[in-house]
Amino acid sequence: MRITIACVGRMKSGAERDLFDRYLDRAQKIGRALGVTAVTVRELAESPARKPQDRKAEEARALLALLSPGARLVVLDENGKTLTSPQFSDRIDGWKMEGVPEIAFAIGGADGHGQELLDRADLKLAFGAMTWPHQIARILLAEQVYRALTIQSGHPYHRE
Repeated sequence: MRITIACVGRMKSGAERDLFDRYLDRAQKIGRALGVTAVTVRELAESPARKPQDRKAEEARALLALLSPGARLVVLDENGKTLTSPQFSDRIDGWKMEGVPEIAFAIGGADGHGQELLDRADLKLAFGAMTWPHQIARILLAEQVYRALTIQSGHPYHRE
């Protein structure tokens, strides 16, 4: 199984990018023993459309075009479901056990996600009720993917 973090917009170099890359690297290393063959990021250009609805629709189509057949789509959305880290780990592990070839996590642009992407989502996920900058949302997601894989590897989870 592969894990892809698909984002609208590009993360610049600096401390945030370094932290994001560190969690991706950790997830990649621990994931190998668990049957996770790749943990990668795909960055897409923001839509140049003038109207927010048009931007969201264009970005949604671009994100959907990245999906491989059989992929599960997790959309980060402020109205999504909140999960504990063990619940998140169980969801990823369950899909892996079902033979899902890829889990794609989508982080939209500044205007949010287009309806087509939201309709296709297998899970809408929120990191709480607060609004997070996209760079921090990426870091949080990468850390939670890494944490999910450490839980699956049997590493003691500090909250249990």
